[in-house]
Amino acid sequence: MKKKWITWLILGCMTVSLWGCGSKQEEQQTAESSPAAEEAAEETTEAAPAESSDYKIATVVKESSDPWFIRMEEGVNRFADETGVNAFQKGPSKTDAAQQVQVIEELVAQDIDAICVVPIDPAACESVLKKAMDKGIVVITHEATTQQNCDFNIEAFDNVGYGAYMMDELAKAMGEEGQYVCMVSYLTNAAHKEWSDAAIARQKEMYPNMELIPEEKIETEDSMEVAYERVKEILKKYPDIKGFLGTASNDPPGAGKAIDEMGLTGKVFAAGTSVTSVAAPYLESGSVATATCWDPADAGYAMNVLAKMILDGKRDEIQTGLDLGVPGFESISVTDGKYINGEGWIAITKDNMSDYNF
Repeated sequence: MKKKWITWLILGCMTVSLWGCGSKQEEQQTAESSPAAEEAAEETTEAAPAESSDYKIATVVKESSDPWFIRMEEGVNRFADETGVNAFQKGPSKTDAAQQVQVIEELVAQDIDAICVVPIDPAACESVLKKAMDKGIVVITHEATTQQNCDFNIEAFDNVGYGAYMMDELAKAMGEEGQYVCMVSYLTNAAHKEWSDAAIARQKEMYPNMELIPEEKIETEDSMEVAYERVKEILKKYPDIKGFLGTASNDPPGAGKAIDEMGLTGKVFAAGTSVTSVAAPYLESGSVATATCWDPADAGYAMNVLAKMILDGKRDEIQTGLDLGVPGFESISVTDGKYINGEGWIAITKDNMSDYNF
């Protein structure tokens, strides 16, 4: 009897245990079969979109050690800090189109989501940027209005208007008369060509007493030292020349250095694209009348904003009137679906250069 009683007790416990397990399994099956559970299950099986912090956006500049692009990197880093995006900047060790293409090639081979490029030679970049786009990489360019293989190209302003503005500043310094020459980093640089062409057109329209020397445009290789040497050559060859219009950031200070050294300060003037960190001594002396520019940090930031918007699926919101959140880009204009202009140029002089700490 005692053995039977123990046996029945064991059987009873097993029955209760099995009943409990069965009940829990039924509850689980019921929950899983409910509409809410089915919806939740579907959500977990779908691939979740990447978080912003998972994006990797590379900005490729013309030269990593150029003060202009050192300033641009500040904007890229600020964008990264504010958004959590893995945004960074790279560039060749010198302004060389082949080296820049190699930098882009290396990045395209990596797991990046977007690339922002300031091309030395837009034509030289077409093939590698097409390769990037074919891989699904978002491409944003700057200073490259002729670029075909890009999602958007963004400029701080209308290039024709900027070129005309530079000429107005040079003409003012020259008293609207005398010989002048234009300076470009390379004749292949699309933006520099547009600015200088627009400046020359402005001179011919508005300043008939000014004369463009036969050489018209001299290449400076985006180097202050090269600009300095070329300006000395021009000053010796054309002793009556009064003005140098520079499109690259090293052009006006390179010209200013030559003007000061040759004792021509106050007689010969330079004007054009540059920044305080490079042009300050020559603004102070007067050999550089005006440094015209935009803040490269804001341009770097704006490029990355556009890249992130596309990655976030907001391409359709990139329309005329959009505010990119930085000065000069509060109300952009978009033409032909991919070319963007802001309103961001500034003029730095001896009197206001302390306001621009870059």
